[in-house]
Amino acid sequence: MTRQHRILLTAAVVLMTAAPAMAFAAGGGGAEANPYGLGALWSNGDFIARTVLLIMVVMSVGTWYIMISKFLEQARILKDAKIMKTDFWTKPTIQAGSDAMPASSPFRYIAQTGITAAEHHEGTMQEAIDLHSWTTMSILRSVELVQTRLQGGLAFLGTVGSTSPFVGLFGTVWGIYHALTAIGIAGNASIDKVAGPVGESLIMTAIGLGTAVPAVLGYNLLVRRNKGAMDEVRNFAADVQSVLLGGYRHIDPNG
Repeated sequence: MTRQHRILLTAAVVLMTAAPAMAFAAGGGGAEANPYGLGALWSNGDFIARTVLLIMVVMSVGTWYIMISKFLEQARILKDAKIMKTDFWTKPTIQAGSDAMPASSPFRYIAQTGITAAEHHEGTMQEAIDLHSWTTMSILRSVELVQTRLQGGLAFLGTVGSTSPFVGLFGTVWGIYHALTAIGIAGNASIDKVAGPVGESLIMTAIGLGTAVPAVLGYNLLVRRNKGAMDEVRNFAADVQSVLLGGYRHIDPNG
């Protein structure tokens, strides 16, 4: 994914996250502004309430950005797997098959790693390791690197899914505290004294749950898709390793 694509994706995620909140806060069209909506929460809330709200907005934006970007990355790997099955193994050498793959393909990266390990084994300190072990280690390291890249961001989703309800709960407790304070100052529990703080607490709860649910669902979906993508990568790496160690030519001697 290029830098331009990342910028566009980030902007789209921010708009997706902010648009519902802006619409809710505005109360829609030309209707009277909602005195208990997000707009009132932001304008009337104290430092802690605003901080909690900003934390959950950051969590939500980060969640959607990671889910969309990782879904696209996984889709690209699965697409490259189809290309590998039709174009790579039909070539006369591993190098030719590697050249037939897209430049950003992890399958091409693994094949090139194996070729490099086989070519630059002799005449260096690496020669102390037998060719079989050196090629195996090099390919396994490349597979682990691909796996690490695929798993990037999943820890954030897991953290958001497990902590955002508690962040929202903290906002809820803070809103209830304000409601009780207002009752104590006013000396009565009239609805106009407690509606604002109670509404603030309910909004915090809703935002916390609205942030946690997509994060948990996205985490589970991405983990499952990661497993399928890594199965393709590991199977390919094992096949390339077998071909290299089997003595089949990996480069064109006439090239």
